[in-house]
Amino acid sequence: MPSVAVKLYSVFFKFLLKNRLQNQIHAPSEESNQFGVTTRPDESVAAANPSFSDGVATKDIHIDPVTSLSVRIFLPDSALSPEPKSKTIYKSEPGSAGNLETTSSRAVRRNSYEPSVFTPREETRRSSAGEYRGYLPAADGRRKKLPVVLQFHGGGWVSGSNDSVANDMFCRRIAKLCDAVVVAVGYRLAPENRFPAAFEDGVKVLNWLAKQANLAECSKSLGGRKFEGHHKHIVDSFGASVVEPWLAAHANPSRCVLLGASCGANIADYVARKAVEAGSLLDPVKVVAQVLMYPFFIGSVPTHSEIKLANSYFYDKAMCMLAWKLFLPEGDFNLDHPAANPLVPGQGPPLKQRPPTLTVVAEHDWMRDRAIAYSEELRKVNVDAPVYEYKDAVHEFATLDILIKSPQAQVIARLPLNSWG
Repeated sequence: MPSVAVKLYSVFFKFLLKNRLQNQIHAPSEESNQFGVTTRPDESVAAANPSFSDGVATKDIHIDPVTSLSVRIFLPDSALSPEPKSKTIYKSEPGSAGNLETTSSRAVRRNSYEPSVFTPREETRRSSAGEYRGYLPAADGRRKKLPVVLQFHGGGWVSGSNDSVANDMFCRRIAKLCDAVVVAVGYRLAPENRFPAAFEDGVKVLNWLAKQANLAECSKSLGGRKFEGHHKHIVDSFGASVVEPWLAAHANPSRCVLLGASCGANIADYVARKAVEAGSLLDPVKVVAQVLMYPFFIGSVPTHSEIKLANSYFYDKAMCMLAWKLFLPEGDFNLDHPAANPLVPGQGPPLKQRPPTLTVVAEHDWMRDRAIAYSEELRKVNVDAPVYEYKDAVHEFATLDILIKSPQAQVIARLPLNSWG
């Protein structure tokens, strides 16, 4: 069972969340506009740090001038080292449930790269905010390419952010332990921007990754030395664009994993569907897998866990119903809405075309059964869809601020992302 401290904090958390959600529901409704809210004033945020002071460098990028959509890139310092010939990862048997005790390890050989022949250096430039110092890849040498993890935070559609302290710590763990470039998405929140704003933002970032990869290839073919001094601009049909140097130097877009926590898992699943529909239009980006961590799924016909655990810790069913009312379009509240229930018929493309899907559930989460049912449907059509169930865990156990240092939260960062693709 969860500790006494967790139980007490859960009561306090739900009291504050209930008041916040009810206030937003009763607040005068304002006409939605494209430029939305991506973080709340009471959210504790972590500043970006573009140097490798703690093993991971971060930077924030606003990628859409029309909306508030932004991303935070997490680059591990392993990108500066030669590629190891082998690496140990953690994974249970495919198609079976896993937990803290049953997770097994095995060595997996990966493609090796030539040793790096460049050294990291600090770039110094002036901006409106003053002097900026941060990592800039050297101009020559073979650079290590890492998988890309596109991450969507939780928060019940109405809170959370990609630069919150808890999300920053979680993404740093993923970047370091999974040896990957993490791109955390700062999507628009409800009720200022209801469905489909958050979903559209997820797809827009995936398209931005593809655009970045193509711009980098274009620059390379033109012989541009864009990692020295001033960057060369490449003009496309939408105006002037600059290649993001961290992604150009260290990201392998052909190994892209979608990772979502809570409502972020709903966004990840939607983006995965759109990636399948887009096909080669996203080249060279390839979504090779998705990880759904305690997805925010619901439906009109309650499951066993939705009945038995309705009053569970932190995000109980009553709280989540309020969140759904704030997120779904006004006048279109339906628990079988495609954004809420992944098992309603008619959602294309067919399930058999979905990428390998790892689902993480918590023992004391009322949403667990529907997530497991979705995974079972994927396995019926031969999609690799294992389920990891964490004992004595609650919803958002790996990404909520009070739980971020728990043993379960630290173990989950060793997800086998590198075993796909």
